[in-house]
Amino acid sequence: MTTTPSRAEEPRPIVVRTSDALARARIAARAADDKKGEEVLVLDVGDIMSIVELFVITSAPNSRLVRTIVEEVEQQIFERTGEKPRAVEGLRDASWVLLDYGDLVVHVFLRETREFYGLERLWADAPAVPWAADDTSAS
Repeated sequence: MTTTPSRAEEPRPIVVRTSDALARARIAARAADDKKGEEVLVLDVGDIMSIVELFVITSAPNSRLVRTIVEEVEQQIFERTGEKPRAVEGLRDASWVLLDYGDLVVHVFLRETREFYGLERLWADAPAVPWAADDTSAS
């Protein structure tokens, strides 16, 4: 018996968005990656959700590393753009921290929390955006 893969298992289309949100998303993704964030993903949710352009999603195996990633993302975005998040939610518990930059939302999860909520499944129709430092298509 063969089964058809679910939408979440299919490869995501890749889009290249050009905006300040994209620049900040790449900064956030690289900062998370530099601090050992797991499975860093940038999703273009702008066509699905009109109030936000991009999500950055990453996770860590423990709450200390979640906080470290959040601090690095905030610091790198501020140093490179002068912008601070409009709101930060979930830092006390550090199970799911949300950094709201208006057109960009950064989600930093504990690994188990990320698996439980499955934002990648919820936003399966959102295309992935290249962000890696060595990704020449992202320039």
